[in-house]
Amino acid sequence: MKARLILSDGTIFTGNSFGAQNPVIGEVVFNTGMTGYQEVLTDPSYFGQMVCMTYPIQGNYGINDKDFESHQPWVSGFIVREWCHQPSNWRCQHSLNFYLQQKGITGIYGIDTRQLTRILRGKGVMSGAIVPGDDADLTPYWDQIASYTIIDAVDAVSCRQPVIYPAQTEKLYKVALLDYGRKENIVRSLTSRGCEVIQLPATTTAKDLLNGGYDGIMLSNGPGDPAENTQIIAELQTLMQSGMPIFGICLGHQLLALAAGAKTEKLKYGHRGANHPVKDLSLDRTFITSQNHGYAVVADSVTPQMGQVTHVNLNDNTVEGIKYKNIPVFSVQYHPEACPGPADNAYLFDRFIEMIKGGKR
Repeated sequence: MKARLILSDGTIFTGNSFGAQNPVIGEVVFNTGMTGYQEVLTDPSYFGQMVCMTYPIQGNYGINDKDFESHQPWVSGFIVREWCHQPSNWRCQHSLNFYLQQKGITGIYGIDTRQLTRILRGKGVMSGAIVPGDDADLTPYWDQIASYTIIDAVDAVSCRQPVIYPAQTEKLYKVALLDYGRKENIVRSLTSRGCEVIQLPATTTAKDLLNGGYDGIMLSNGPGDPAENTQIIAELQTLMQSGMPIFGICLGHQLLALAAGAKTEKLKYGHRGANHPVKDLSLDRTFITSQNHGYAVVADSVTPQMGQVTHVNLNDNTVEGIKYKNIPVFSVQYHPEACPGPADNAYLFDRFIEMIKGGKR
């Protein structure tokens, strides 16, 4: 069956439908990773977005039940140049097409994904729709695309009740993980270091956290405009002055900056992929990082009285990390836990553990 991808600037791509057959609307973004489509599909940070994979073939190693980053896919749609009909890998349990059908995710293949990426890089991310059907009428979708916005994203992906993850080794610490759209490997990165992790809803109050007997607080990644989360930001202002060790990743990084008085801005086309160079200024060393975000902290809004920028993106000089002044709080914009992705950024979890040790001493 034919399918069309239509963009808010009037561009129309004609390809073929795979996965589910339902029309979908979302913000169209691109990811430059050569592998990791399963992790992309199940990353809550993609809530409300249709993802174009720039690498031309997807699905070649299939889908397995071990590599999900959350309990369900969160993308609105999936856009690829070619999908592999016969995956080959010893861990493969399902095909990509079967998984998308099973989960109700609409896909389109056979379009020029390079041209689409060039449009998004030139004009910025924009809303769009995937419309399956050989002769489907596109008229009803133009107004819907024009008015589409992603709202209440954190509330849509956050857990509703606490979830306890025991330490993989001897329990050394008790860490609260605020779930703004957390990925599974954040939990693994903490439990493998002797942390019992209590995953909590995004709306958990500072009072409950400070009375919960925690040794540290982890702020997860997540979707949407960080400035929309005004109540969360207000609670973080209290937490930051409590003396509790705090480590924020991605959206957690942005929310901490807003709580401290900095500003955020929407990037033209965001950072999404596993190949972004970031310099750790304290080590004078560059790391290749995995990233997935459409917003960034405004560099000029991070004042010396607030703290210091610790990491910088070498592609566009955006802020990639902040250490706050006189409080045990730090954050990074990228994903040190990312899987797939470079593993040499995991030292940041060790820094967090050392910070917790210092607080207990």
